[in-house]
Amino acid sequence: MTVIKKVICFVDDEFEDLELWYPVYRAREEGAEVVFAGPEKGRKYIGKYGVPAVSDISYAELDAESCDGLLVVGGWAPDKIRRDPHVLEFVRRIDASGKPIGQICHAGWVLISAKIAEGRTVTSTPGIRDDWENAGAVWIDEPVVVDRNWISARRPPDLPAYAKAFCDKLYGRS
Repeated sequence: MTVIKKVICFVDDEFEDLELWYPVYRAREEGAEVVFAGPEKGRKYIGKYGVPAVSDISYAELDAESCDGLLVVGGWAPDKIRRDPHVLEFVRRIDASGKPIGQICHAGWVLISAKIAEGRTVTSTPGIRDDWENAGAVWIDEPVVVDRNWISARRPPDLPAYAKAFCDKLYGRS
């Protein structure tokens, strides 16, 4: 019997479409319930290539106790997402609880802004390597890096390995 896991996925305009939908569908294939959280509940957010996603809850409704993992989308959305204090507190709580946090491409900005990067090993798009290193993380150029409860990836070509690694961590297979 598959245990249903609840995963929060942040969303805002200009998310990278593949970096949102690929891991979401992969988690759903595993039986996870994926809940989209955005600045406003019930609003449609548009990805960089025009694919929409509708938020199920607002950032103000985030509850770290009631979920099992977090997906942070890439694209330009993370630059907006990281400005919300509810998001930053939620990320800190998820991390402190050891629940899986998946982040790809520019998603690292959210974790950096939550001030939890010190001493972590990550990958991302090379464009934010300096941001990671300035925040105290060790950045390496690999398709996927798993450091404790964090699963990070660089960009869309890494999605198969990233989504698998996230689901393995979510379901305790790694």
